[in-house]
Amino acid sequence: FVCSNMSRVEYLTPEGYRLDGRKATELRRIKSRLGVFSRADGSAYIEQGNTKVIVAVYGPREAAIRSKSKHDHAVINVEFTQAPFATGDRKKKGKSDRRTIEDSLLIKQTFESVVLTSLYPRSQIDLYIQILQSDGSVLAASINAATLALIDAGIPMRDMLCACTAGVLNGTPVLDINYIEQNAGGPELPVAVLPHSGGVVLLEMNSRVPLDLFERLSKLACDGAKAVYNLLQSE
Repeated sequence: FVCSNMSRVEYLTPEGYRLDGRKATELRRIKSRLGVFSRADGSAYIEQGNTKVIVAVYGPREAAIRSKSKHDHAVINVEFTQAPFATGDRKKKGKSDRRTIEDSLLIKQTFESVVLTSLYPRSQIDLYIQILQSDGSVLAASINAATLALIDAGIPMRDMLCACTAGVLNGTPVLDINYIEQNAGGPELPVAVLPHSGGVVLLEMNSRVPLDLFERLSKLACDGAKAVYNLLQSE
């Protein structure tokens, strides 16, 4: 729906529908599959709408560099890349892209707080995450795919970590934003939660917003992450 001005896209119709036909609090369709790489210790593929992510897990295994190993827990390494064909952007995004580096670090820190690394001293767990198609909410989809791959590898965690992103379109909080919505430039808030305890492991706000809007966004994103958990459980 485009307003008569034509200079500003209206991302929500007067009836409350988004450009892709979803309501404000509606998730995109989720598909997932485990065991996609036979040679990895664990692997998973996930689609959240048109965002497609594949993850391979190797380990726990002996630390490749002993000086970087920890005597009382495993080290988690994350390699996060985006395929050159993943977006319509001409700029190639590899391992050195700033956003890629930030997301890689966030994923590493998030799983370090969830995986029971103390069970595997002096070892490492390697997560290889690749974005095959990027259509928004990539960080959340990557966390969900990594969770499934770790489960496939039999690596124990405190809980099944699930993630979702909330954003704001034309002043309205919306769930599970896609690429077009993300490029609208509004606030966005990815969160990762532990469904059983309700604990929030990741909460990353990209801009300043009034406190009441932040509370609405965080609740929407947390509810979305729990809905992702229910969908993955039923897959």
